[in-house]
Amino acid sequence: MFELALVCREADVEIVSDALMEIEALAVSVEDADADTDAERALFGEPGMPAPKPGWERSVVKALFASEPEATEAATLILAQDWAADVHVQAIQAVPEQDWVRLTQSQFAPVEITPEFWIVPSWHEAPPQAQRVMRLDPGLAFGTGTHPTTRMCLRWIATHAQPWPRVLDYGCGSGILAIGAALHGAQNIDAVDIDPAAVTSSTDNATANGVTLRVGLPELASGEYPLVIANILATPLKLLAPLLCAHVAAGGDLILAGILSRQAEELKAAYAPWLTLSVSDEEDGWILMTAHRNA
Repeated sequence: MFELALVCREADVEIVSDALMEIEALAVSVEDADADTDAERALFGEPGMPAPKPGWERSVVKALFASEPEATEAATLILAQDWAADVHVQAIQAVPEQDWVRLTQSQFAPVEITPEFWIVPSWHEAPPQAQRVMRLDPGLAFGTGTHPTTRMCLRWIATHAQPWPRVLDYGCGSGILAIGAALHGAQNIDAVDIDPAAVTSSTDNATANGVTLRVGLPELASGEYPLVIANILATPLKLLAPLLCAHVAAGGDLILAGILSRQAEELKAAYAPWLTLSVSDEEDGWILMTAHRNA
């Protein structure tokens, strides 16, 4: 394959990217043209904040093509457009052959939740100190154990382990939290999500770990549970407050994640009519909020 790299202004990033896709580029990505210099700047978004910009003030738009002539023709077509006066070719170069599967796998190492509990991809050996191991490979659904919100939920499960008779994982993603609860003694676990891909992923991951989950869409959840977990984002968690609280049994616990530190007070206010939330863990700007319903 050959890579075409075009330097352009932030204002031109979207039109250049769209044009490359119309020309049938195999893939298109955007990078900071000033990366690794004093002019480099962060570009990212957070829940509840303005959406990130489409590119940097000076961006490099990179596109992959199957051959050098195709990459050259694409550059010629782009530069011929009347809006491309400030677009310049940085390079057209061959992409070195790589074992992409091995490269992808190398980016996912075992993740320590506690010294005894680890998330381990199928191609890795479990660390010798691991007493509990969850086998989980990256997939279509969210949740591999690398994000602080997931780690905090799993850490809470591991440090409060008991034979919960029922558990609800609301917004289960890959099923990682439901599986974590099963590995720590929970029974009768309902894992629900609005995304059919998450239902499939959770089912497959449960099978791979030798645990049993009842997986489905949100209407599967019914009755009260001694443990209710929801790792989503602050806005849907606020909307779901009456529903999630109604599922918490007397003497049960509610675990919420996907919340930024600055959103703690608004979550407390949203849940105040039913339960008193408190911050029980924090990592990299994210917090874990928990509540206990008195028996």
